[in-house]
Amino acid sequence: MNHAIGVIGAGVIGGFHANAIAALEGCTLAGVMDNHAPSAEKFGTLHGCAAFTDLRAFLDQPDMDVVTICTPSGSHLEPALAAIAVGKHLIVEKPLEITLERCDAIIEAAAKKGVKVTGIFQSRFHEAPQLLKKAVEDGRFGTLTLGDAYVKWFRSQEYYDNGGWRGTWALDGGGALMNQSIHAIDLLQWVMGPIDSVFAFTETLGHKRIEVEDTGAAVLRFANGALGVIEGSTAVHPGFLKRIEISGTQGSAVLEEESLTTWAFADESDADREIQKKFINATATGGGASDPTAIGVHGHIEQFRSFLQSLQDGATATLGGEEARKSVEIILSIYESARTGLPVTMGR
Repeated sequence: MNHAIGVIGAGVIGGFHANAIAALEGCTLAGVMDNHAPSAEKFGTLHGCAAFTDLRAFLDQPDMDVVTICTPSGSHLEPALAAIAVGKHLIVEKPLEITLERCDAIIEAAAKKGVKVTGIFQSRFHEAPQLLKKAVEDGRFGTLTLGDAYVKWFRSQEYYDNGGWRGTWALDGGGALMNQSIHAIDLLQWVMGPIDSVFAFTETLGHKRIEVEDTGAAVLRFANGALGVIEGSTAVHPGFLKRIEISGTQGSAVLEEESLTTWAFADESDADREIQKKFINATATGGGASDPTAIGVHGHIEQFRSFLQSLQDGATATLGGEEARKSVEIILSIYESARTGLPVTMGR
């Protein structure tokens, strides 16, 4: 597996992508592109790669076959389309984009050009969520009754004040739900199956000078008949690990970041007891609950590895553009319900 991968966006998340690239055998960091020259140069020095401020010059590198997009959420489309136009495969940080129209523009352009896209949801590549999904697929929960996601995080006022794009509709696309809770929302729908409808409230309760919500709550009905809730906030001190709860007539499980704090089934086996022991305290980081940099890079590494393998063998990407679009649709439906005071049915 030999790939030259370039990074667009020299911020914090771009650094995580660079570290993931460095950890993969046969992969090289082809360069970084950022409109802000000092940021590009600092990134290039730190990660030992060429720095660009001109997108065309960056994309003209003949050996570079993959580009990762790490710009602010609402500015993924333009560099993505430019990269697609010259035949580069794409790795796009969450969210894929901040409207369905912009998501679809990326997906459609890539399909037309014959290049692949993956949207980053690295939590899917951790072992504990994969065990949770398999248990659902194997019917171990019996009839699914409840599926819940809780993201009770903390971000200071300075976090928003120091980032000009944070907390804006134009570039953040939303607040605690679109930026922070999206990983848990993606996991919830991935494990439980499609969400049929939502009814929600959103508020800005703990921060000033932001346009978007810092707290949101939604009631859900899944296509399989189960009910659930999503709670997301950046105004909960001191901040807690994101939590997914899956409940059914034959079992329940609680995932806190990478730990399974509950794993209980009516037909418990020796394998279940081993899972309980192994994953009760599996989380080794702060999970981003109060510090956005306090996450591991291992999930990114595994998602990069999976995507690059799909380029080698021609398989469909594990988490392609259509998959990455799903969480954006859910969040936008929550925003619509909060705005109108009405339930929203998905897919309309």
